Order: sequence, then structure tokens, then C-alpha cells
Amino acid sequence: MDTDRAETTEPQREKRKLSRSFGLLALLGVILVLAGLVGLVYTGVATLTSMFLFGWLLLVGGVVGLLHAVQSRKGSYFWLAVIVAAINLAAGFVILRRPEASAEALTMFAALLFLTGGVFRLAGALVVRGANFGLALVQGAFGVLLGILILAEWPGSSLYVIGTFFSLALLFDGLSLVGLGMGARRILGLVREDGAPAGAGAADGTRAVAQKRPAEDQEQSNN
Repeated sequence: MDTDRAETTEPQREKRKLSRSFGLLALLGVILVLAGLVGLVYTGVATLTSMFLFGWLLLVGGVVGLLHAVQSRKGSYFWLAVIVAAINLAAGFVILRRPEASAEALTMFAALLFLTGGVFRLAGALVVRGANFGLALVQGAFGVLLGILILAEWPGSSLYVIGTFFSLALLFDGLSLVGLGMGARRILGLVREDGAPAGAGAADGTRAVAQKRPAEDQEQSNN
């Protein structure tokens, strides 16, 4: 009896653990959604926050890369790893010291990226004329328009462009985590504690009744 009880409580424990994990995942998604909404309202603060995060990431990455280069200093790529780590450290230091100027530079780079990407997408759509010709034209035109709008307002656009993109990324990532967590918990709710689907018991009962009826009919005919 103790063995059966242990076998029945183990699936329950695993089910509760999975449900708790997916619940925490959904909670993290809600936090990201709220952060994205706040960032869309205060785009200037979101821009500076994203620049500080980017600068610290570059600093940490540079330190880790430098330590890794020192540990593998006998390798053939030692000096290349040192140069890359030094560039990351310098870029992180500059971004943390001058976040506004760094935001202007990144906004210019993003605008040029949108503009050139849109031009190449338009040219490719006109040359290839494939099955998604209309969609490629719309995407290319949108990229060109977005790049022109950002460049037209530069450097004033640097106050909200990076923050808007950062907030939208948080918002959509949070929505995907909420959907994943809630969907997984809903699926766990449809599974019985013994691992079988929730409708398996009803299906087995219906099948047993269907098999029993012919036997009763046969006994009545024999009588």
C-alpha cells in the first residue's frame, strides 16, 4: 500500500512542480509586459536604460573575454581575443560615460540599416518577382520610410527610437511568455495525475458499456 501511495504521490508532485514553474514563467511574462508598457510611455527613460544595460553588457563581455584570452594565451588567437575584449571594454566605457551621444550614434546606425535593408528588399522584389512579391514590396517600402523618418528627425529621434524598440521587444517577449505559461498550465490541467488524459476514464467506461451490451443481449436471446 505504501508503494502504491508513493507511486500516486510522485506524479502529483511532478505535476505541481511543473505547474509552479509555468506559473513563474507567466509571471515573468507579465512583468516584461508591464515594463514594456511603461517604456512605451516614458521612451526617454527607456532609451537611457537600454544604453546603460548595453554598456554594462559590453563591459562584462570585455572582462570575460580578456580573462578567457589570458587563460588561453598559448593559443594562436590570443592577440585577436585581446583586441576584441579591449574594443568591448572601450565601447562599454564610452557608452556609460556618454549615453546620449551613444544613443544618437546607434539611432543613426539603425536608420541607415532600415534604409539600406528596405532598398535592397525593394530591388530584390522587383528583380525576382516571386510568390511573395507584394509582401516584399510592402516590407521594403516600410523599411525605407522608417529609415527616412528617423533620419529626418535626427538627432532628436534618438531620444525615443531606441527606447521604443527596446520597449516593444520587452512587450512582445512578455506576451509570448504569458501565452506559453498559461497554455502549458492549461494542458497540465487536462492531464490526470496518473499521466493519462482527463477524458481517458470516460472513454474507457463507454467502451466497457459498449462491450457489455452485446453479452447481455446474447444471454437474453439464449433464455
